[in-house]
Amino acid sequence: MIANTPKPPYYAVIFSSISAKEEVSYSETSDKMIELAQQQEGFLGMESAKNEIGITVSYWDSLEAIKNWKMNVNHVEAREKGRSIWYKKFKVRICKVERDYGFESFNLKK
Repeated sequence: MIANTPKPPYYAVIFSSISAKEEVSYSETSDKMIELAQQQEGFLGMESAKNEIGITVSYWDSLEAIKNWKMNVNHVEAREKGRSIWYKKFKVRICKVERDYGFESFNLKK
């Protein structure tokens, strides 16, 4: 699903990762983090895809909202597990979205 974001400007946090190994606790924790992020003030939406590289983009209304999410106790714990167990490599990029546009066709069969 493509996130329905507001008119810019807003911020995007791009999390790119390469998994070390699959673990049951990863999926459970990932689901919990999505649920918690959605409850955070300033959260605007999220998109995610995974193949050889996992990419998750979360959208926020301010840098302060991103900082507050980073400091969330449950998120801190999940990041520590990511560093020690789940990821071979990851990178976080924070960007200001100054322009966005798109297309949605309603004529295509679903």
